[in-house]
Amino acid sequence: MNDQESHPELIMDEGVKVSYTAEGLNITGNEGVVRLNKYYSLGERMIRYRVKLSSNAVALFSSDTGDFKVSMDMTRKTVHIATQPETWKRMEFLHPDHDYLVEIYHAYQKNTVQIIDIHTGVSDRLEITNDGPGGYGVGVENSGFYVGSQHDYYCFGLQEGDFMLVKQVSVVAGAADLFLLIYGDSITEPEGYFPTNDFPLAWTQLIMKHARGKSMSSGRGGCTIHHVLERIKNELPYIKAKYVMVTIGTNGGNTEENLSELVEYILSQGSIPILNNIPCNESGTQREANRLIETVRQKYNLKGCMFDIATSLNHDGEEVDKSTMYHEDYTGSWGQIYHHPNVKGSRLMYTRTLIDVPELYEGITR
Repeated sequence: MNDQESHPELIMDEGVKVSYTAEGLNITGNEGVVRLNKYYSLGERMIRYRVKLSSNAVALFSSDTGDFKVSMDMTRKTVHIATQPETWKRMEFLHPDHDYLVEIYHAYQKNTVQIIDIHTGVSDRLEITNDGPGGYGVGVENSGFYVGSQHDYYCFGLQEGDFMLVKQVSVVAGAADLFLLIYGDSITEPEGYFPTNDFPLAWTQLIMKHARGKSMSSGRGGCTIHHVLERIKNELPYIKAKYVMVTIGTNGGNTEENLSELVEYILSQGSIPILNNIPCNESGTQREANRLIETVRQKYNLKGCMFDIATSLNHDGEEVDKSTMYHEDYTGSWGQIYHHPNVKGSRLMYTRTLIDVPELYEGITR
């Protein structure tokens, strides 16, 4: 990264003081951040920065939503992750004359920050785990520990000090040439709300554990099909997958046109789409959404998992079986929410995949 190249994927906040030099992007102001304008939500990914910092610098590495922040303090020789209480570690080897690799890993609930001195090879790391609450309000099952999921765009900047010289930025997936890649909204992101002790029993984890080959998920809470369309174009062409499973529609936004666009994009990448019915919820919005999804499945002769049947009271896709969902009590606002599958719901959804898409598995599954 230098003054001989263009970098349209880097977006600067208004007022941020930066300049391209022969060595890299030099940040000298303490206002604003630089954003890598690529939307990622892979469950297993890492961003790597090569940086050099002034002796009085405090460098910031964060998500654009602010749900995850790392600071590297050269004066105090410490690295901090913004949690409550704060997570930090002293790293005595930090030296202003040296270049460093700052690697920030996201592996579902586990987040790791590794600092490597490229002159000496000395390194150290901080590791923390997001421990979800289960439900909300009276439905909380676990006190939890919030870490964040590094949503949605990577950002970096200078909080204090004279300069931060960024020489290289790389984003790396946890694996490539996958057997299965799973897309969706918060239902496909159980790492955000599942208690850590139960997380191996989340439906995405069960599928990936038993699938015939390496699998990964890319879920993002609150998203619609428009967000899936955006991020799949930043992820799928680079990592590739034989099957791409999509569960989207709980937050609205589906139309036959954009579902068809999504299916055709997946096909254009040489992948086989699996378009699932969304699970039942307290509002019953899955009924209309799933009729539309079935129309698109028939249009392209696709398979999909009947997650509405698995999570309904009478196994007919009509009324949610509340015992399959975490209870989220938002009294005074959204009311009583039942649309995030719990351990029971996850088991039933995974079991449904054995019926609807048995080709994902081989041998005996339990």
